[in-house]
Order: sequence, then structure tokens, then C-alpha cells
Amino acid sequence: MPPNLCLILLLCISTSKTRATAIGLNWGTAASHPLPPPKVVELLKNNNVARVKLFDADPLVLQALSGSKIAVTVGIPNSMLRSLNSSKKAAESWVHDNVTRYFSNSGRGSGVRIEYVAVGDESFLRSYGDQFHLFVIGAATNIQTALMRANLAGEVKVVVPCSSDTIQSESNLPSKGHFRSDLNKTMTQLLTFLNKHHSPFFMSISPFLTLHQNKNISLDFSLFKENAHPHRDSHRTYKNSFDLIYDTVVTALSTAGYPEMDIVVGQIGWPTDGAANATSSIAETFMKGLITHLQSKSGTPLKPRVPPTETYIFSLLDEDQRSIAAGNFERHWGLFTFDGQAKYHVDLGQVSRNLVNAQNVDYLSPKWCVVNNNQGLSNATAIALEACSAADCTALSPGSSCFNLSWPANISYAFNSYYQQHDQQAASCDFGGLGLITTVDPSTEKCRFSIQLRTSRSSSIYPPRLLHWMLSAIATILVCLQQFQ
Repeated sequence: MPPNLCLILLLCISTSKTRATAIGLNWGTAASHPLPPPKVVELLKNNNVARVKLFDADPLVLQALSGSKIAVTVGIPNSMLRSLNSSKKAAESWVHDNVTRYFSNSGRGSGVRIEYVAVGDESFLRSYGDQFHLFVIGAATNIQTALMRANLAGEVKVVVPCSSDTIQSESNLPSKGHFRSDLNKTMTQLLTFLNKHHSPFFMSISPFLTLHQNKNISLDFSLFKENAHPHRDSHRTYKNSFDLIYDTVVTALSTAGYPEMDIVVGQIGWPTDGAANATSSIAETFMKGLITHLQSKSGTPLKPRVPPTETYIFSLLDEDQRSIAAGNFERHWGLFTFDGQAKYHVDLGQVSRNLVNAQNVDYLSPKWCVVNNNQGLSNATAIALEACSAADCTALSPGSSCFNLSWPANISYAFNSYYQQHDQQAASCDFGGLGLITTVDPSTEKCRFSIQLRTSRSSSIYPPRLLHWMLSAIATILVCLQQFQ
């Protein structure tokens, strides 16, 4: 064999063995009392997080990220897809206001190191039906054109985050992976677009949801446990749920004609409350297993030594205004609580140390609202249910951290959640005379009665569009409240 050819082969082998995978975090802002953006950026920097994915382009968030050198993915909400699809001018205005205005390819000075524009947020999710299908590709195309006109197309890539249910597989075998039949035309257009502009395929992977939806998947298999029963697909052996799902994506892309397209895991995580198997200890086990697997650069059976180019953990912080249509766990994905306190410790791969908490957090006064036991409580459950419709009571649902509170302590939890949601206004702890403001913390070992943050961006009630999401869980919470009477 010619010496030059030997050298080339050695270089190719060396490259395949040393491909690194970057780890970032999703930063959502669906919170009634969000941690101030500068405080969040400080939290990211203190934990050496080098990449962050946003779901919108909040000016206050982008201003806080300026000069941080953190690589940023800015998001376009689904609600904007129709207008961006129909108007090139609207796309140009959006790029000017949310990319050009802040952009810096190095992140130095006052600029933001924007790398991706994410068009839509899992807009192909089955529960959305086809309400966004017709607008995604047109919106992405117009944003790409706007970036080209702004001379940023070489620096910022356009991507389209896809939900985990975008891909299906008969018998849950990776070799049978394919895109949903109702998405065939749209996915063909999307993959053609991504390939043309050398953009990666963004895909959410959720071992947690797979565990709850597939009786053949065990908890140990989801958590990267060495003793987990393996799954076999022909001559390939799968030792964990991540590899199984990832290779299903690989097969779907290969079948569509794009076997070498880069894959970015846009969302992956494990909730800590709101459902069975959603605890901090289980989440810690999953996250440590995931990070170890990614750092090993072992890849998957279909992509050995080729891990995803980037992986974004979902999520940075808990968000008490996320939709709970999929389950109460949706508000508990954070590595950190809503106030920036680590739920558990994990090495994200940048440095070997524990997570650093947010510092100097500004809370409301140390006061809580509880049941006044000197009053008749015959109507307490009904009143608590009403309070939960405008507050976050997901921790009271079955399997959650506060589910085992006895009556009327669970009523107190509902009262306090409403009270904190409404910025500790005295009238918000009335409840027809059943509420009582106290300075004695009613929290238990497993159930935290929170004190909300002091922030100018807080909202005292949930917007009407969120109520239908919360009402889906009210019946369950009512049962939980009544069972201890």
C-alpha cells in the first residue's frame, strides 16, 4: 500500500475515534417568576456551560448573554411560523431584530455568539395535528434568505427541532425506524433544505417518555445500568434506551437518503417530580449515565465512535408555566429548581466538579400561606381546587414529592402556591377566611413549600391560554386533595 494512502487511512481512523460531542443546556423561560437573565447567565458561566438553546429571542435574555462567549441557539415560537412563512419582509425584520442586532461570531465585546436559529419548537408534535406543517419549511426558507441578505448565512445555521414522535418504528426496532407517514412530504422538504445548507438534524430524545409508553423498556435499560437486559435488533445489541432511540433516528435518515447527516440531540433529560420514576435520585442516575456515555465517544451500534455532534440537556431550570398536557412532570425537568439551586450533582463534561448554585437570589419575604385550623374546613377542598387552577400544584399529583401530605397539609400547599404566585398579596391568602399567613416554614423533608422570587417580570395570574392545559390535571389533583379527608 502506498505510504501516502496509509497516512490518509490512519488520519481517518484517528478522526473517527476522537470526535468530540459538545454538551449544552436548554434555557426555557415559561416561569411566573423567572430568575433574572443576568443571574441565569452567571449561573451558566459558573458551571462552565458553553452552549445554550433558547425557545425564543427574548431581548433581556440576549442582552444578558452579550459578551458571555456562550454559543447560542435562538428560537422562533410556533406561533410565528405562519407569518414568517407568508412574508419575506417579516423574516427579514425578525433576523434584523433578533440576530443581526446582537450577533458576534466570537461573542466578544457586546455581541452574542449566535450559531443557530431554531425554526419552531417541535412543531411536528403529533398532539399539534397539522396546524404547523404547512408553515415550517417556508418559514425556514425565508429565515435562511434573510440571513443571506444580512451576510450571516455563513455564520448562523437554520435548523428545525423535531419531536421524538416524528419518527416511528415497528416492534421498536431501530432497523425499522422511519418518519411518520403524515410527515413524509414535509420531511423530504426539510431534509433537502438542511442538506443544501449543511445544517444538522435537531431531534428530541426522551428515554423517560419511552419508559412510560413502552412496557418492554425497563427502568434499568433507560438509566444506562450495566445489569439491564439488552435489546437485540438482528446482529446488533443495545444496552440502553438512548442508543436504541438514536439509531432509530439514524435509520430514518438513512432510509430518507441522508445517512451522513449530522444529528444534534436538541432535548434530552429526566424530570424530578410530577410522575412515577420522576425523582432527583433517578434523574441523577440517568444524567450521570448519559454524560459518561457521551464522554466515552463510543457512539452507537449503527454509528460506532460517532456520538451526536451536540447534545442539549433539557432543562436548565424548572418552569411553572409549562404546558402539562403531556403530564405534571413537564414543570420539573430542570437540573436546577426555579431559583437556581441544584437538585443533584453531575459533571457536565467541562470540569470535574459539582454544580454551582445561583448566588444572592432575591426572594419575597419568608412568609407562607397555610390553612387556619381554627376555621371550619368543610369547603377547603373545593377552594383549594380553585386555587390550583391559577397556581402550580403538580407536586401534589400521584407519585410526586408532596403526594403523601396528609389533609389538610395538602390544602395548605395549594393555598401557599396560590399565595406565592400572587406575590404574597394579603388578599391572596384569604380563601374565605380559611387562609392564615405564617412565618413558620411548613415544608417537610420531601415536600418544599416554596417562596417565590422577587422580580419585576412576575405575573400574578396565568394567562387564559394556559388554563386549558392546567384543567386537564385538576381532576387528578382533586382526588389527591380529597383522599386524606
